[in-house]
Amino acid sequence: MELILKRWRNAGGALATVLFILRMVRAYVPSSVVRRLAQKLGVFSNPYVQISVHEYIKRNMTPHAAYVAVEAYLSSKSVKQATRLKAEIANNNAAAASDGKQQLALSMDKHESVCDEFCGAKVSWVACKSPPRQTKEWYPGMEGRSYKLIFHKKYRDLMVESYLNHVMKTGKEILGRNKPLKLYTNSVSGRTLWSHVAFDHPASFEKLAMDVAKKKEIVDDLVAFKEGRDFYARIGRAWKRGYLLYGPPGTGKSTVIAAMANFLNYDIYDLELTSITDNTKLKQLLAETTSKSIIVIEDIDCMLDITENRNKISARTLKVNIGKGNEESPPSKARGGSGPSKVTLSGLLNAMDGLWSTCSGERVIVFTTNHVEKLDRSRFDEKGEDGQAHRVVLLHF
Repeated sequence: MELILKRWRNAGGALATVLFILRMVRAYVPSSVVRRLAQKLGVFSNPYVQISVHEYIKRNMTPHAAYVAVEAYLSSKSVKQATRLKAEIANNNAAAASDGKQQLALSMDKHESVCDEFCGAKVSWVACKSPPRQTKEWYPGMEGRSYKLIFHKKYRDLMVESYLNHVMKTGKEILGRNKPLKLYTNSVSGRTLWSHVAFDHPASFEKLAMDVAKKKEIVDDLVAFKEGRDFYARIGRAWKRGYLLYGPPGTGKSTVIAAMANFLNYDIYDLELTSITDNTKLKQLLAETTSKSIIVIEDIDCMLDITENRNKISARTLKVNIGKGNEESPPSKARGGSGPSKVTLSGLLNAMDGLWSTCSGERVIVFTTNHVEKLDRSRFDEKGEDGQAHRVVLLHF
């Protein structure tokens, strides 16, 4: 009994000492320093590490590819472990709908968590959601969704060097099998660079009415491109393929593009040139396109007309300024832009075939035109400079 009382007295003395020290600290140490010290003590006492994967890159609200891969990776684990799930159509395309093969893809709902194990290390994934930020623009802010990975700090090297790569690789494989195709167009609102809708087109090469030999040539060429990673790396060229589809209106050029997308299982980026202000904006748009995609630029011959009209306006403006000084014809503005469009054909082709073309691999670039005779054939040559890989394949309809 005396021993117990002695221990209580010692504990009371220690507690009084701690309280006295805390009071002195609060009285003489700035609160900012106290907060920093408390955070550091919390880090030492907390043995767990957290890694967050956000849905959007905050700098320009660009979708984060890692978030989509993590979501796909966790989909199977969510079905087995989570108690709250959200359902979305996995293969939302016309072919699947007509065959009755549409399926629901399940993933974690907000604030739900699942467990995973990798090389003996147990980890947890939590689906987080933060309220939208208030912005000065007229549209409301976007809700911030993210996945949070939690693991013991002794597994830090294993998680960073191996586990995250495993998650990304597995997630991309799942996406390649199940992802719904999307049709993107460059946005004019300024909120995001690209906006998209579900791509729902029944076109396929089996249903395409065209010459059998030409159809086989296109299909074989697409297969060789899709399986040509090592070939393009060996010859030192960007992994991309160009096609120029030409012919009168209504001959099926757009249908062939849709058949290409369904055959390759690639998304489509429909690049609207009239809404782009200059070549710099064009490069930003191309830099945000993803791999396994088809970039479509329709009616490339109209780009020549735009450039020609711009040159005529500039010459007329210069002449008027010299003669009268106060009469000037305003140049046409880009759709949705704040000034005249300054995109040039040279800038477009350089972005497609120059250094900026290496921003993302495994891309097909398709130009269409109704008047192939207007184009400079040297820029759309059927053979590349090395004589081995085609630069642009010409297809007449």
